[in-house]
Amino acid sequence: MTDIQTKLLVLGAGPAGYTAAIYAARAALEPVLIEGLQPGGQLTITTDVENWPGDTSVLGPDLMVRMADQARHVGVELIADIATAVDLSRRPFAVTLDSGTRYLADTLVIATGAQARWLGLPSETRFRGFGVSACATCDGFFFRGRTVAVVGGGNTAVEEALFLTNFAAKVYLIHRRDTLRADRTNQSRLAANPKIEMIWNAEVIMVAGTDMPLGVTGVDVADTTTGATRHLALDGLFVAIGHVPATALFANALKMDDEGYILTAPDSTATSMPGVFAAGDVRDKIFRQAVTAAGMGCMAALEAERFLAHDGLAEPVNALHAHG
Repeated sequence: MTDIQTKLLVLGAGPAGYTAAIYAARAALEPVLIEGLQPGGQLTITTDVENWPGDTSVLGPDLMVRMADQARHVGVELIADIATAVDLSRRPFAVTLDSGTRYLADTLVIATGAQARWLGLPSETRFRGFGVSACATCDGFFFRGRTVAVVGGGNTAVEEALFLTNFAAKVYLIHRRDTLRADRTNQSRLAANPKIEMIWNAEVIMVAGTDMPLGVTGVDVADTTTGATRHLALDGLFVAIGHVPATALFANALKMDDEGYILTAPDSTATSMPGVFAAGDVRDKIFRQAVTAAGMGCMAALEAERFLAHDGLAEPVNALHAHG
């Protein structure tokens, strides 16, 4: 096994990881970034991005290529490999890659992201980015004056349905039960909105659409009590049944919430382990935007640099232990 020493190791090649690496390189930390399974993260399956500052419109994959190019330009070493084991019990932290290489890092930035929980339908996969989305904030604007549906029954689903009424002419909320899990305030707002129609006891069984151009024209739903099916004509489907953070490698080493998101100190990216920082969707289940992930990546790099400069006595780490 080959061991390589580094001052700062970044896991994850999305907006958080690239930004952390760029800031760390500019601070002369000579960072190494492990790209993981999906370099570019969720933006690689996003088409037009119109809320990235400085770009009127940019394709998600193109934005990620530009971030990677900038990281290389400032001296970041990008490694096309996957982390398979992590030992945070002592410093330097040991991260073993699928290739067998092991990195020994004085500090670690975890930016492995999260994945939307999908319905698992082949037809859903076919139209991802072409009418099927997991982010109303990202893609709602494209459905101005159209008919869309949201799948889910929790606060996220209700909030996405309400948000979409700012653009869409009509919004279906499809839920497999006859009651919502969302809190009462959200349910009251939902009931008061004339643009939203509830489809109770129903699950999407197929997404229908066109090939040229690729786009959604409707969904087939099945009644969960009777099995009867019906077709809903619509232009977009938003899946809001949760996200899964990519944090399994750190399950026994870092404090997490009950959904597996890494906990950090207030106003900080410092985790429960001094010298380990978490940025982006691994710790953020509220906003989940490229721009907020990038901001956290910046924070993580600055905190890592400060941690190294103070030889492990960084104040944000102590704050996390103080707050439990």
